[in-house]
Amino acid sequence: MITDINALTLANSYHSLGPDFYDPVAPTPISSPYLVAFNPDVAKLLNLDPAVAEQPEFAEYFTGNRTLNGSQPLAMRYTGHQFGQYNPDIGDGRAILLGEARGADGQIWDLHLKGAGRTAYARVFDGRAVLRSSIREYLCGEAMHGLGIPTTRSLCITGSDDPVRRETIETAAMLVRVAQSHVRFGSFEALFDAEETENLRRLADYVIDRHFPHLKEAEDRYKQWLREVVERTARLMADWQAVGFVHGVMNTDNMSILGLTLDYGPYGFMEEFNPGMVFNHSDPMGRYAYDRQPGIGLWNLQVLTVALSPLIPRQESADIVAGFVPVYEELYLDRMRQKLGLREKRDEDAALVQQLLGIMAELRLDYTIFFRNLSDFQVKSQSGSAAHPVDTRPEFTEWRAAYRSRLKKENSVDPFRKSVMDRVNPRYILRSYMAQIAIQKAVEERDYTEIERFRQLLATPFDEHPEMADYAGEPPEWGRHIDLSCSS
Repeated sequence: MITDINALTLANSYHSLGPDFYDPVAPTPISSPYLVAFNPDVAKLLNLDPAVAEQPEFAEYFTGNRTLNGSQPLAMRYTGHQFGQYNPDIGDGRAILLGEARGADGQIWDLHLKGAGRTAYARVFDGRAVLRSSIREYLCGEAMHGLGIPTTRSLCITGSDDPVRRETIETAAMLVRVAQSHVRFGSFEALFDAEETENLRRLADYVIDRHFPHLKEAEDRYKQWLREVVERTARLMADWQAVGFVHGVMNTDNMSILGLTLDYGPYGFMEEFNPGMVFNHSDPMGRYAYDRQPGIGLWNLQVLTVALSPLIPRQESADIVAGFVPVYEELYLDRMRQKLGLREKRDEDAALVQQLLGIMAELRLDYTIFFRNLSDFQVKSQSGSAAHPVDTRPEFTEWRAAYRSRLKKENSVDPFRKSVMDRVNPRYILRSYMAQIAIQKAVEERDYTEIERFRQLLATPFDEHPEMADYAGEPPEWGRHIDLSCSS
């Protein structure tokens, strides 16, 4: 394990692809940097002793004031479809890939410094990040990981008193994002749009060699690779829908080729269940609403097939992507069966789920609280737990009877079912007001303790945590409708 941050040495496989794939650029330092948050769990992934965060050089390395050994920093080139329209002018406008660290298990991790200043892709923007948005991304990466959903994570947040203008004047921050890869659908769109077929092939081979090595020798490796990308994307959509997560900006440049949750902006976890929920006030048409996410996932894959058409004939890739819908539907229904405590697969399950969601939408029930409390349902009792809304609201009379009948068909045992359901239905999610509490403490009081408290809570969201029980309930009135934008 590395005990001295000065000894951390990075590799640069993406840099070796050549300048057609990136803009070589060093981070623009911020002044008088300090450590805001540090994630010891991610540090261990990188084979770093968590004690390195206490070294004075630590913040210097992750704000561009010093350069890590071996680092060849670069801004990645990509384009993408934003709200359905192609934008050829994107790329890493404020994020810089520092290089790759190797974990103790041999796994390679990208270190991506977000908020590192202007690059060739910055357009008219300042290339900076602010403390508010950095805290939101840091916490949500941990929340998703705790829920078992593929995601980027963060090693740390560093801050400075340097001013940054957003809707108001805020302070600068940088976030070290960690992932196995930051290649996106838009990485391939950029090369296709420029008619760089050989570079397109090189990038596909790079991704396959590094992340899908079992396909390297296959004659039809590009088709098999696309099939796995489709399956990973379908799995990610099923994961999001099952926990009630809304990404907010599902542009193709925000879609990971590995099926990771990437680029946290105006995201949110569903509270009052509303299939049309939108968390981004920059999306008035609701393109990225909760119930549209699976369809957008499919649309983005179809865009990817266009970019890959020099490698895979369009009809063959269309046939592969057509597999998204049945894979997604099966995975989503499996997850919902688990949430309902159903062990067996039966034909009536889809209707049972849809009827339930319809009632929840009508009553605007809290999505997370409802499913967590559902584990208290009793098969043999006609009244069940009086504390649970499924047993007290008349709207549930028909559904309750169907659910009880369904459980009886597989001889469901209440205590066993409860233990299983409580492992898939979280007690805690990252509610918007929780992130806001951490942000306000940090911004107004320079108190970063809430960030760490919430990080630890969200790492094990299925546990009870009685000392944090207030956060398992519905949000306070002031925290029900927090306005979010793309700068969030």
